[in-house]
Amino acid sequence: MADFNKILDAGDVDSGIINVVVEIPTGSNQKIEWKRELAVFELDRIDPQIFAKPCNYGFIPQTLDEDGDELDTLIITEHPLTTGIFLKAKVIGIMKFVDDGEVDDKVVVVPADDRNNGNAYNSLEDLPEQLIKQLHFHFSHYKDLKKKGSTVVESWGDVAEAKEVIKKSIQRWKDK
Repeated sequence: MADFNKILDAGDVDSGIINVVVEIPTGSNQKIEWKRELAVFELDRIDPQIFAKPCNYGFIPQTLDEDGDELDTLIITEHPLTTGIFLKAKVIGIMKFVDDGEVDDKVVVVPADDRNNGNAYNSLEDLPEQLIKQLHFHFSHYKDLKKKGSTVVESWGDVAEAKEVIKKSIQRWKDK
């Protein structure tokens, strides 16, 4: 398998088109994580089926969030994407998130070329309100059976805020 952090960079953050690698498909309860040290995907755990992912989940190469992992993404598509693929994605916002006291933000993206919906999603406001509610609920509660209250969705931010978080994460990567 290719080492995504060696063959891809974060993309063109200023234009809002970034590179994203898929870890977990929509609907999966398998917590699959990229292991940077080994350049492989690892099955970290099996979550209860009730907490299957409400959207695809991935990361931006050559970034580091404050928790020490690559910056996470929530990839909005109508159908699940396959673990291990990468896509050019359009940044539409950010979910400001804390996991067990650590900042663990999630950049919200859609495929950069989505002809199925006519590239209709350009900001969080374009997404169905119910989807935002489901994402908020999922990430607020998916660890409740293990450690209730350990995850907090603090707020949602716009494209500009998401780009700033990405840029800081790129700088953290360069400084490591």
